[in-house]
Amino acid sequence: MFPTHRPRRLRQHPQLRRMVQETLVTQADLIYPLFAVPGNQVAKEVSSMPGVYQLSIDKIVEEAKEVYDLGIPAVILFGIPDEKDTDATGAWHDCGIVQKATTAVKEAVPDLMVIVDTCLCEYTSHGHCGYLEVGDLSGRVLNDPTLELLKKTAVAQANAGADIIAPSGMMDGFVQAIRAGLDESGFEDMPILSYAAKYASAYYGPFRDAAESAPQFGDRRTYQMDPANGTEALKEIELDIAEGADMLMVKPALAYMDIIWRVKQATNLPVAAYNVSGEYAMVKAAALNGWIDEQKVVMETMTSFKRSGADLILTYHAKDVARWLG
Repeated sequence: MFPTHRPRRLRQHPQLRRMVQETLVTQADLIYPLFAVPGNQVAKEVSSMPGVYQLSIDKIVEEAKEVYDLGIPAVILFGIPDEKDTDATGAWHDCGIVQKATTAVKEAVPDLMVIVDTCLCEYTSHGHCGYLEVGDLSGRVLNDPTLELLKKTAVAQANAGADIIAPSGMMDGFVQAIRAGLDESGFEDMPILSYAAKYASAYYGPFRDAAESAPQFGDRRTYQMDPANGTEALKEIELDIAEGADMLMVKPALAYMDIIWRVKQATNLPVAAYNVSGEYAMVKAAALNGWIDEQKVVMETMTSFKRSGADLILTYHAKDVARWLG
């Protein structure tokens, strides 16, 4: 008449629940995104991302020190240049904004890992991730010429002191091209964190405010993945692994935890999940309206990313999560 098995027995006490907890989030799992802009003493809040700022390099350094003191092991840097052009000069120039920010952070906080976003959309006048045909208004990026720009960008970032190169443009062969460029320049030990499964997602909207990288025309569906496709992600990661990727990323994360799981099951490499701007903005908006408990929702989400297979989590919540973890 009575149940033989009673799973509730292991839920009766907080310490017992802690003892049998399967998934644990720690500060070491977190990567904090930062947006570097020209100027001095600049801290401009992104209107669609409360609590996230465009920061001048002096402010980036202050933020990096705080991040390190919170026990977060890494930041990822994005840059907004003074000027944009069709050759994405600001991405690969030795004095590019990300290069200068990287050097400044490494000088100030040597033990903080600096990951650099290796893409071109923030630096092109049209907002796409590479070269376009002259007169093209569709946004179809020319793949192979763009690989040369990505190679130059990665080498410049490595020369500036970056610890990890993270190419995000979803060009075919971009990992192989960057790996070759790094190796030829003496950076054989530089890891590549590939945005291996990056979807053409509506969740990126606020990021484009932060990075000032919205396409001026067309969209990115000819190079980013269709949200309807899952098996294609496995093909993408297989190619990136063969080309020399050391870590793999799934982006976005919240609506793609099935992809995180499938990627993790298909590889022994570390898997990162990018908790993107739209996911952050939705939580922030609901919290500011008093509709949800922000801390509980964020921590549940972080735990879910880990449970789905993520080894690393890129998130704008990182500083809050680190504080909540104590």
